[in-house]
Amino acid sequence: MKKIQKLVGEEEKLRMPIAQGLPWTIDEPKCLIKPPVKKNTIPIDLKLHSDIRAVERARFAHQVAEKGRLIKQYKMERERQQKLEEEEEIKRLRKELIPKAQLMPYFDRPFVPRRSEKQPTVPREPKFCIPRHKKIKCCRMSCNDMSGPS
Repeated sequence: MKKIQKLVGEEEKLRMPIAQGLPWTIDEPKCLIKPPVKKNTIPIDLKLHSDIRAVERARFAHQVAEKGRLIKQYKMERERQQKLEEEEEIKRLRKELIPKAQLMPYFDRPFVPRRSEKQPTVPREPKFCIPRHKKIKCCRMSCNDMSGPS
Protein backbone atom coordinates (compact mmCIF):
# COMPACT_ATOMS: atom_id res chain seq x y z
CA MET A 1 0.00 0.00 0.00
CA LYS A 2 2.75 2.31 0.55
CA LYS A 3 3.79 1.83 -3.03
CA ILE A 4 0.32 2.65 -4.30
CA GLN A 5 0.12 5.77 -2.22
CA LYS A 6 3.54 6.76 -3.42
CA LEU A 7 2.52 6.30 -7.09
CA VAL A 8 -0.75 8.25 -6.60
CA GLY A 9 1.16 11.10 -4.94
CA GLU A 10 3.64 11.25 -7.82
CA GLU A 11 0.82 11.30 -10.38
CA GLU A 12 -0.86 14.16 -8.53
CA LYS A 13 2.41 16.11 -8.51
CA LEU A 14 2.78 15.51 -12.24
CA ARG A 15 -0.79 16.69 -12.83
CA MET A 16 -0.21 19.98 -11.03
CA PRO A 17 1.49 22.47 -13.36
CA ILE A 18 4.70 23.97 -12.08
CA ALA A 19 5.83 27.31 -13.33
CA GLN A 20 9.11 26.79 -15.05
CA GLY A 21 11.59 29.56 -15.90
CA LEU A 22 13.29 30.02 -19.18
CA PRO A 23 16.36 27.95 -19.72
CA TRP A 24 19.64 29.64 -19.02
CA THR A 25 21.66 30.47 -22.11
CA ILE A 26 25.27 31.23 -22.56
CA ASP A 27 24.72 33.23 -25.79
CA GLU A 28 25.27 36.99 -25.64
CA PRO A 29 22.25 39.12 -26.57
CA LYS A 30 22.24 40.34 -30.17
CA CYS A 31 22.32 44.09 -30.83
CA LEU A 32 19.45 44.86 -33.18
CA ILE A 33 20.33 47.15 -36.11
CA LYS A 34 18.33 50.35 -36.06
CA PRO A 35 16.37 50.99 -39.27
CA PRO A 36 17.65 53.95 -41.33
CA VAL A 37 16.04 57.27 -40.39
CA LYS A 38 13.68 58.51 -43.11
CA LYS A 39 13.80 62.11 -44.24
CA ASN A 40 10.92 64.36 -43.27
CA THR A 41 8.28 64.37 -45.97
CA ILE A 42 7.71 67.72 -47.66
CA PRO A 43 4.03 68.31 -48.44
CA ILE A 44 3.21 68.89 -52.11
CA ASP A 45 1.36 72.11 -52.85
CA LEU A 46 -2.00 70.87 -54.10
CA LYS A 47 -3.81 72.70 -56.89
CA LEU A 48 -7.50 72.15 -56.29
CA HIS A 49 -9.93 72.80 -59.11
CA SER A 50 -12.05 74.92 -56.77
CA ASP A 51 -9.05 77.18 -56.05
CA ILE A 52 -8.30 77.58 -59.77
CA ARG A 53 -11.99 78.30 -60.41
CA ALA A 54 -12.04 80.89 -57.59
CA VAL A 55 -9.06 82.71 -59.14
CA GLU A 56 -10.71 82.70 -62.60
CA ARG A 57 -14.00 83.90 -61.10
CA ALA A 58 -12.24 86.73 -59.25
CA ARG A 59 -10.51 87.77 -62.49
CA PHE A 60 -13.85 87.69 -64.34
CA ALA A 61 -15.59 89.70 -61.59
CA HIS A 62 -12.80 92.28 -61.82
CA GLN A 63 -13.25 92.51 -65.61
CA VAL A 64 -17.03 92.95 -65.21
CA ALA A 65 -16.52 95.66 -62.59
CA GLU A 66 -13.99 97.43 -64.86
CA LYS A 67 -16.38 97.25 -67.81
CA GLY A 68 -19.26 98.59 -65.69
CA ARG A 69 -17.09 101.46 -64.49
CA LEU A 70 -16.07 102.30 -68.08
CA ILE A 71 -19.71 102.23 -69.24
CA LYS A 72 -20.73 104.46 -66.34
CA GLN A 73 -17.90 106.88 -67.14
CA TYR A 74 -18.88 106.88 -70.83
CA LYS A 75 -22.53 107.63 -69.94
CA MET A 76 -21.52 110.50 -67.67
CA GLU A 77 -19.26 111.93 -70.39
CA ARG A 78 -22.05 111.62 -72.96
CA GLU A 79 -24.58 113.32 -70.63
CA ARG A 80 -22.11 116.13 -69.95
CA GLN A 81 -21.50 116.56 -73.70
CA GLN A 82 -25.26 116.55 -74.35
CA LYS A 83 -25.82 119.16 -71.64
CA LEU A 84 -23.15 121.41 -73.18
CA GLU A 85 -24.75 121.03 -76.62
CA GLU A 86 -28.19 121.92 -75.21
CA GLU A 87 -26.79 125.01 -73.49
CA GLU A 88 -25.14 126.14 -76.72
CA GLU A 89 -28.39 125.49 -78.61
CA ILE A 90 -30.31 127.59 -76.08
CA LYS A 91 -27.77 130.43 -76.40
CA ARG A 92 -28.00 130.29 -80.20
CA LEU A 93 -31.82 130.29 -80.12
CA ARG A 94 -31.87 133.25 -77.75
CA LYS A 95 -29.67 135.21 -80.13
CA GLU A 96 -31.85 134.29 -83.11
CA LEU A 97 -35.14 135.05 -81.39
CA ILE A 98 -34.31 138.70 -80.81
CA PRO A 99 -37.00 140.56 -82.77
CA LYS A 100 -35.55 142.24 -85.82
CA ALA A 101 -37.17 144.43 -88.42
CA GLN A 102 -38.14 142.59 -91.62
CA LEU A 103 -36.95 143.79 -94.97
CA MET A 104 -39.34 145.79 -97.09
CA PRO A 105 -40.68 143.97 -100.15
CA TYR A 106 -39.68 145.18 -103.60
CA PHE A 107 -42.65 146.88 -105.26
CA ASP A 108 -40.89 147.64 -108.50
CA ARG A 109 -41.25 143.95 -109.54
CA PRO A 110 -44.78 142.89 -108.61
CA PHE A 111 -45.69 139.17 -108.56
CA VAL A 112 -47.53 138.04 -111.70
CA PRO A 113 -48.83 134.44 -111.64
CA ARG A 114 -48.09 132.40 -114.77
CA ARG A 115 -50.22 129.75 -116.38
CA SER A 116 -49.23 126.15 -115.62
CA GLU A 117 -47.61 124.10 -118.37
CA LYS A 118 -49.08 120.76 -117.22
CA GLN A 119 -51.90 119.08 -119.12
CA PRO A 120 -55.27 119.19 -117.38
CA THR A 121 -56.60 115.85 -116.04
CA VAL A 122 -59.18 113.96 -118.11
CA PRO A 123 -62.32 113.22 -116.10
CA ARG A 124 -63.77 109.67 -116.08
CA GLU A 125 -67.29 108.43 -115.51
CA PRO A 126 -67.83 106.70 -112.18
CA LYS A 127 -68.86 102.99 -112.32
CA PHE A 128 -71.95 102.48 -110.20
CA CYS A 129 -72.94 99.02 -111.47
CA ILE A 130 -71.39 95.85 -109.99
CA PRO A 131 -70.13 93.34 -112.57
CA ARG A 132 -71.88 89.92 -112.58
CA HIS A 133 -68.82 87.92 -111.50
CA LYS A 134 -68.34 90.15 -108.44
CA LYS A 135 -71.91 89.91 -107.16
CA ILE A 136 -72.27 88.30 -103.77
CA LYS A 137 -73.38 84.66 -103.99
CA CYS A 138 -75.68 84.84 -100.99
CA CYS A 139 -77.78 87.51 -102.75
CA ARG A 140 -78.33 85.18 -105.71
CA MET A 141 -79.27 82.35 -103.38
CA SER A 142 -81.81 84.45 -101.51
CA CYS A 143 -83.34 85.60 -104.80
CA ASN A 144 -83.63 82.01 -106.08
CA ASP A 145 -85.14 80.81 -102.79
CA MET A 146 -87.94 83.36 -102.98
CA SER A 147 -88.98 82.59 -106.51
CA GLY A 148 -88.42 78.81 -106.52
CA PRO A 149 -90.92 77.07 -104.14
CA SER A 150 -94.05 79.06 -105.17
